[in-house]
Amino acid sequence: MKKILMMSVREDEKEAIENWSERHPDVEVGIDEGELHADTVAKLKGFDGVVIQQRSLVEVYAELKNLGLKQISTRTAGYDVINVDLAHKNGLKVTNVPAYSPRSVAELALAHTMRLIRNLELFDERAEEQDFRWIGLKGKEIHTLTIGIIGAGRIGGTAAKLFNALGAKIIAYDIKPNLELNEVLTYKSLNEVLQESDVISLHVDLNETTKGLIGSEELALMKPTAFLINECRGPVVDTDALIAALKNKKLAGAALDTLTGEENFFNFDLRGKELPSEQLKELRAMNNVILTPHVGFYTNVAVQNMVDISLDDVLAIISEKRSDHEI
Repeated sequence: MKKILMMSVREDEKEAIENWSERHPDVEVGIDEGELHADTVAKLKGFDGVVIQQRSLVEVYAELKNLGLKQISTRTAGYDVINVDLAHKNGLKVTNVPAYSPRSVAELALAHTMRLIRNLELFDERAEEQDFRWIGLKGKEIHTLTIGIIGAGRIGGTAAKLFNALGAKIIAYDIKPNLELNEVLTYKSLNEVLQESDVISLHVDLNETTKGLIGSEELALMKPTAFLINECRGPVVDTDALIAALKNKKLAGAALDTLTGEENFFNFDLRGKELPSEQLKELRAMNNVILTPHVGFYTNVAVQNMVDISLDDVLAIISEKRSDHEI
């Protein structure tokens, strides 16, 4: 019987793992709540495969090789915690889950956009103070807006379709335009998308070409009435530049599901504690900023898909077959 260890398992994933195991009675799936590090790698002794989901770097490639493993799989789209070259040098195939549920992230982008353009954060703030006046908080109807999609891949393309269905004009920038999306969007240069959009929604992968993609120069191109939505990865946006633009009213607001350094605060209960990030403190103090703790992936469909696809990939590789998601 083949054995696979799932690491960093959350309570809400266990049902999904059980569902997969019921369909694969010839595979034993172990569950561990810890991350994969030097002090936990020994837990993989006797296992044929491993699936991770963590924010800290993996640094145990030689150890995995010595334990006889031939792969490492992350049940996330991003795989920057894995040094792919070093993994390959140690004979380890690497897989990710590039499309666990494009709708889950795209729908959050839509939800964030609707909250911003209807000033719902500001209404919530007033209601908290028992101020139920609506004067000064006139909203915008989405069909009157131009939505700029930066990164029109699986998720960005899905977001474009959702916004288009509501009547918005969609323009997009992508280094590899998808002609199948021509019915719902128009491709333009990055500068044109930044200059013309009322809402910018980011959906790019994190790599060397996208780190700092949105900095002070790019933010300066945006309308002062525009909103920025980041549903991809924190380092894509220069946070200091974003804070400066918001403070100087060069931008109307932002919704951020991801931030640089989020591994130090997202998914932690910090009630009554000092926040570990000055940037986080500043953003929290702004009433035109929405913060969510990287939950774009967190839906019933997405969690099941992340488990299913990652385990399918491991089983394929340890059965000497090919996974379609090898990096």
